[in-house]
Amino acid sequence: MKIIIAPDSFKESLTAKQVCSAIEVGFKRVFPDAQYVSVPVADGGEGTVQSLVDATNGKIVELTVTGPLGIPVEAFYGLLGDKQTAVIEMAAASGLDHVPAAQRDPKITSSYGTGELIKAALDSGVKKLIIGLGGSATNDGGIGMLAALGARFSDCEGQSVSLNGAGLQHIQAIDISQLDKRLAECQISLACDVDNPLCGANGASAIFGPQKGASREDVDLLDAGLLHYSQKIKTHFNVDLQNRSGMGAAGGMGVAFMAFTNATMQTGIKLVLETVKLNAHLQDANLVLTGEGRIDAQTVHGKTPMGVAQCAKQYNLPVIAIAGCLGEGHQAVYDCGIDAAFAATPKAMSLQEAFDNASVNVSNLAENIARAYNLT
Repeated sequence: MKIIIAPDSFKESLTAKQVCSAIEVGFKRVFPDAQYVSVPVADGGEGTVQSLVDATNGKIVELTVTGPLGIPVEAFYGLLGDKQTAVIEMAAASGLDHVPAAQRDPKITSSYGTGELIKAALDSGVKKLIIGLGGSATNDGGIGMLAALGARFSDCEGQSVSLNGAGLQHIQAIDISQLDKRLAECQISLACDVDNPLCGANGASAIFGPQKGASREDVDLLDAGLLHYSQKIKTHFNVDLQNRSGMGAAGGMGVAFMAFTNATMQTGIKLVLETVKLNAHLQDANLVLTGEGRIDAQTVHGKTPMGVAQCAKQYNLPVIAIAGCLGEGHQAVYDCGIDAAFAATPKAMSLQEAFDNASVNVSNLAENIARAYNLT
């Protein structure tokens, strides 16, 4: 019997690889001779680098870069097992976690550090970049990131604009003559799970600005800046991205990649599952186990268990999901490819207890699932 174990991480308690190990421990108590294939997965958000590194026997590369406030921060990227692919979560360098709540202000935060991560990855010789867009503290349209890679944005006096949200409105000229030439030779894939346009009521500033510290007045200023920026992009590159879906991702990082590089955009879970080659593992399998920290009504909207289940159903395989807890509306997953879902917490306990005992609880639940499966 071949069993595929393909979960996401359990946030704040277990990495996806650790979830795989815990599930395997429990199942082996019942099926010690089965073949187990662990495929740690993520949906493009937090944990994507770790999951892809674990799934491909790659490594984490740590380095110091410029944080959103211009202060050095410790960041990382993943070098996959093929040594040709780097995975970058922009939040690692330019995320909200690097900005204390009282200092959050997307007028002044910059994505420069993300550009430094990309440059470091290119310096390592990679030919493919996977970029996770999400969790950013910035609303700068990616000009910080692009400047770190050699682009220059200048005002009416020929001076460089500030590389943040406030600087967008002052851009009069864009010079890419020094933009890193390796970007054009690199395959760039964006993991993006939002469809917001760059500007307007559903744009980057209006929808995501407030959580980054923007006031109502700030939102108006930032939105006007992104609109001005998109118009300059249209003038310089003859491409109109203002209303295209996904351009508002990560404070406008989507538009930066799509205008200045040859990037393509995909949903995070699709990109991850293609990278770990899940379909190849499924072809001769008997059972698929997946999961995430919380399974609820949102799981069906592009989360890891849903992506795994959809792949598994192409081969008519049974799919069982394991979660730290089952939230409201979790039954929605039953109509989308998951045959059963279980919560690992065996009794009422504090959140910290659940975190501390997650591995043991997942293993014990996996054993119970295996015993029930053995009855069929």
